[in-house]
Amino acid sequence: MSTRIFFITGLLILALGACQHSPSKYVYNEGFVYGTIYHFVYESPQGKDLQEEIQKKLSEYNSMFSTYDNASVISKINNNENVKLTPEFVNCFEKAIEISKITGGAFDITAGPLINAWGFGPDDKEKMTQEKVDSLLTFTGYQKIKLENKKVIKENPQMKIDMSAIAKGYTCDLIGNFLAAKGCKNYMIDIGGEIVTKGINEKGKTWGIGISRPEEDAFFAANDYDAVVELPENAMATSGNYRNFYIEDGKKYAHTIDPKTGYPVQHSILSSTVLADNCMTADAYATAFMVLGLEKGIEIAGKVPEISVYFIYADENGENQIYMSDGFEQFLRK
Repeated sequence: MSTRIFFITGLLILALGACQHSPSKYVYNEGFVYGTIYHFVYESPQGKDLQEEIQKKLSEYNSMFSTYDNASVISKINNNENVKLTPEFVNCFEKAIEISKITGGAFDITAGPLINAWGFGPDDKEKMTQEKVDSLLTFTGYQKIKLENKKVIKENPQMKIDMSAIAKGYTCDLIGNFLAAKGCKNYMIDIGGEIVTKGINEKGKTWGIGISRPEEDAFFAANDYDAVVELPENAMATSGNYRNFYIEDGKKYAHTIDPKTGYPVQHSILSSTVLADNCMTADAYATAFMVLGLEKGIEIAGKVPEISVYFIYADENGENQIYMSDGFEQFLRK
């Protein structure tokens, strides 16, 4: 779900080298979007740096999906203003509702007010009580919103949507499409740990992406990853609670909020990694599985043939264990 600060949960393993005997070259871009860092690597056919054009695209998508931008499409919807929906927004919205239905509401873009109230959105944290949670739940629920004549219809005008847990992945897909249209046959797109790849890296090898070890201080350790996934032409997203949390009155509160209970989840899953054909799908399911927990997550993942999952979870002794769905192992670097 939405967070105030996003962290990269998939560490990149990028092979560096010289590309010779070709007018093309690998270009490396980085910057900020959606409050997180992006890293793009692509083989530009004419050796041209496309970052200026890419940045324009990112600004365009930010103006659709950012809840931190008061003039964005999503902010206008939340403020009950009339706004023209872009095809990209409609596509992302429809995919969000589809995954909400499949996961029984574990993924829910209407959970924004809950996320904000718990202190993981653009607003200041509130004092949370059962009464406060109950009041927010009255206008939470994906069944209470719909698209009608290209307009978002809310059952309650107080409802606010937050697409942060799917828009980053979707933006990776869109940037990948942009690079492909420019003639780039090899690229790696990373926005805050949501990944899209195609082809090979500069060394002529399949892109290798690390799954971070789910430890609170692992972010500061070099190459501290649990496994390396080789992605010839796939999308990958990882969600975890081990880096974005706070402690209040001696209790730890993580950023994944269960839309049904209104409270931060307390599950054994430490991180959820999903492989799919597109990052929009991978991004949303990675969040949903953090809400569902291990057993329910395994059950739902088994019913969605287009995805593969890699869960890191804590057993009853507090030791980290791994669950992989059928087909995931073929992507692991030996």
